[in-house]
Amino acid sequence: MMPLRRILAALLALALAPPALAQLQAPRVDDLLPQSLQDGTPGETAPEDESRPTDPAYGAFQRGYYLTALDLALNRAAEGDAAAQTLVAEIYAGGLGVAQDLNDAAHWYAVASDNGDRLASFELAMMYQEGRGVPKDRQRAAELFRLAAERGSVAAQYNLGLLHIEGIYAEPDLVKAAELIKSAADKGFAAAQYDYGTMLIEGAGTRPDPQGAAEYIGLAAEQGLAEAQVEYATLLYLGRGIEMDREAAVRWYALAAEAGNAVAQNRYAILLAAGEGVPPDLEEAAKWRALARRQGLTDPKLDELLVSILPEELARAEERARFWPSEPPTAVAENAAVPPPPSSAPPGAPATP
Repeated sequence: MMPLRRILAALLALALAPPALAQLQAPRVDDLLPQSLQDGTPGETAPEDESRPTDPAYGAFQRGYYLTALDLALNRAAEGDAAAQTLVAEIYAGGLGVAQDLNDAAHWYAVASDNGDRLASFELAMMYQEGRGVPKDRQRAAELFRLAAERGSVAAQYNLGLLHIEGIYAEPDLVKAAELIKSAADKGFAAAQYDYGTMLIEGAGTRPDPQGAAEYIGLAAEQGLAEAQVEYATLLYLGRGIEMDREAAVRWYALAAEAGNAVAQNRYAILLAAGEGVPPDLEEAAKWRALARRQGLTDPKLDELLVSILPEELARAEERARFWPSEPPTAVAENAAVPPPPSSAPPGAPATP
């Protein structure tokens, strides 16, 4: 049902395929500031402070002047400034104003990591994890995730937790995994909120807590994580860990469906076809069924619910699905305002009753 559940099940079944780690949230621009200028908990937005000194390279980067930022950062990077070294690496890694160069990015991340920069340690770990700019080396990636986590990287704490679940490049330890993932979740990391909620449902590495699970999954859903929105909708629909609310479940399914999640599209279609928590609408249901099918998800039960749809409704639904997320040209034309008929009276004359 959810990725982490599949991971746990795979471990119990001694499956061979390891779970994929993921950089699920891009670094914030503020993460590129020298760490002495970063305020608050890692992963939180720094408060406004007009007295806080401005870093020139960071300021140029923030405004999109990437070549200026690179020029300023390179001078400081050569002098051993870890934040500047990380900024140089980010520019090369993203191809921002320059040709993308993953080899140079990996070099500067490594230098900055050696100088204590947590973002550099995390990004270098991701490069080793994926084999980008460096040979793929998951053991080295694990070491760097651990280093970045110790330095306060929230994303690294989350990934290190996943490594403890996998149990290949870190000691198998569900309790430690739960602690790390909860730590990242409590700092606002959406993927960690979702996965920790899953662990609370399953009782993996922690005692089962349905209410706590719903709270954490709800937090991830509010951040826009589509998988969490689907799960939160299901909890609302079933009333597990939270008061049953079918109408709210429909809204969350609809939100995830609009984001392109095939499971949400299928479940939203079912509720539309059945008229559960929402007024019945077979044409709208058929549209979402077509979109879910496009992603390879078919559902015989949904097909049964739509067996009575009129041919013209089905045709309109499939046309709308074909142009989604835009409206089909015919619908746009039909919805266009029709101008009033021309009047035979001269301009300014009163209308004839």
